Amino acid sequence: MVDTSDAWITERTGIKERRILKGEGLGTSHMGAEAVRGLLSKTATKPEDIDLLICATTTPDYVFPSTANLVCDMVGVRNIGSFDVQAACSGFIYAVTIATQFISNGHYRKIVVVGADKMSAIIDYTDRATCVIFGDGAGAVLIEPAKSTNGIIDALIRSDGAGAVHLHQKAGGSRMPPSPETVAKRLHYVHQEGAAVYKFAIARMAEIAGEILTRNQLNGSMIDWLVPHQANKRIIEATAERMGISMDRVMVTIQKYGNTTAATIPLCLWDYEARLKPGDKIILAAFGGGFTWGAVYLTWAYDGAKAANGHARL
Repeated sequence: MVDTSDAWITERTGIKERRILKGEGLGTSHMGAEAVRGLLSKTATKPEDIDLLICATTTPDYVFPSTANLVCDMVGVRNIGSFDVQAACSGFIYAVTIATQFISNGHYRKIVVVGADKMSAIIDYTDRATCVIFGDGAGAVLIEPAKSTNGIIDALIRSDGAGAVHLHQKAGGSRMPPSPETVAKRLHYVHQEGAAVYKFAIARMAEIAGEILTRNQLNGSMIDWLVPHQANKRIIEATAERMGISMDRVMVTIQKYGNTTAATIPLCLWDYEARLKPGDKIILAAFGGGFTWGAVYLTWAYDGAKAANGHARL
């Protein structure tokens, strides 16, 4: 559909495969619900035990109700609070930061955070600048009060609305509602100015990750794993280099899934889970449209190998 090749895509993005959600009437909620079902089974958690569900997404099924509402209904979670968070590719970081506050103040004990996006719904497959990058996916995590000294220790979120011009979707919102004209002009797709986004992403992800290291008296050599948003392999490598972290300690899944927006970080954790050990020092970092960016510092709380092999995490 566009003038490109496998070699061109791989060299510039690192992407070899992507997943696309197919089927009439299927939306982001269907992937999110599947991720949550797997999470509940894996952690031996009953739907009625969940206190709150937050879904980070840029591609909600509807303007309303929220995708989080739909996910709850699909998995049988009733009578709890649920809402969406929209911070583009930083959405999962934002949602985890919010969930952490609810846990810390003792208000809730079990919170599910979902990162999910059906990016194929808003990608113009005649636009080479964007159509080779994005995929569909979902991941979910369960956040609970710590039973040890391990857990989420610090989190930072930032934004700069001046960056909206470089990465946005022009039509479909209240400023430019859908019309025959907006459809004809292909304004309901992602618009991205790659060079500007690349520059800001590297600078801001490394900057905020560095800030969270400094706040916690750490440096790159002390980090076991960097979990960066999977936007582009070059961005991942540049961020790791600026942080002083070797690539063998960086989670990379972009070659398998592409950029799944809010789903990239939970997908990384799922893919690498078997390699994680209690006490591992981990930095999550993301940058997205808005502009938004954020970072989380945590120490891993359980034996990932046992959980990945089917043993419930208790």
